[in-house]
Amino acid sequence: MKRILTMALTLARFAVLGLGFGAGIAAHAAEVGGVKLEDTMAVGGQTLVLNGAGVRTKVVFKIYVASLYLPQKAPDLQAVLAKGPRRIQLNLLRTLSADQLADALVDGLNETNTPEQIAAVKAQVDQLVSIMKAFKEVKEKDVVTLDFVDAATKIGWNGEAKGSIAGDAFNQALTRIWLADKPVQADLKKAMLGG
Repeated sequence: MKRILTMALTLARFAVLGLGFGAGIAAHAAEVGGVKLEDTMAVGGQTLVLNGAGVRTKVVFKIYVASLYLPQKAPDLQAVLAKGPRRIQLNLLRTLSADQLADALVDGLNETNTPEQIAAVKAQVDQLVSIMKAFKEVKEKDVVTLDFVDAATKIGWNGEAKGSIAGDAFNQALTRIWLADKPVQADLKKAMLGG
């Protein structure tokens, strides 16, 4: 009898541990478009929280999951731009050539910024294109990060630093791709802003 009671207690402990472990996983990751996203991450020596994330689609194709990380949650573009460091992360859902990715970002910049805003950051946009084209190809499941740290946009690819572009104005122009009044995709903006 004592042996059966000991086994029952041991199984109960495993069950409790298992439930706790499962709950821990659910509390520490969100899933969007089949991509598991961390609830927090360290950028620029600071812990950032997931503000929101959504799927970028073009016609019927799912292109990437875009997620926004900030020091504290923010409901709109002005609040996002007031916080730093910050990260926009792109988890690719399909393979793209570097040209396709660079062209999509440039198109997004042109669609969501005024001609004056674009003219003011033309050299930085050229630098972005150069960095992106050096990727050659971004594959499904690759991760591109755009971190704003120390007044520069630091570009990463699968955890490797690929380049840094100075200037707050450039990062604001880049952020407007997803979060402007008329962004590249309205439901994606809403999702990234936690809506």
